[in-house]
Amino acid sequence: QVQVVESGGGLVPAGGSLRLACKASGSIFSNDFMGWYRQPPGKQRDLVATLTRGGDRNYADSVKGRFTISRDNTKNTLYLQMNSLKPEDTAVYSCKSWGFAGDYWGQGTQVTVSS
Repeated sequence: QVQVVESGGGLVPAGGSLRLACKASGSIFSNDFMGWYRQPPGKQRDLVATLTRGGDRNYADSVKGRFTISRDNTKNTLYLQMNSLKPEDTAVYSCKSWGFAGDYWGQGTQVTVSS
């Protein structure tokens, strides 16, 4: 069964905003780490932001000050608020959960930023 599901991608003009959501089941959502990765066309997948079970956040330098990772424990959902989007943010964004409960990936959601 599908255990990690992303949503919220789409096409947005440069300077716009999007909010991605990642819904995960039970212990997967309570894992040690959850985070967002992205893979631009023809490039490797890179880490965008992480959030530990204890609430510590880390961001890639390229998104600091523009992206915010957060979670809603009542909905078992991880979010990525993306503001001031740039064309270079275009990528497939994937949610990952890793730690004591194992490693889990979502299927990814496409974000396209037009110039």
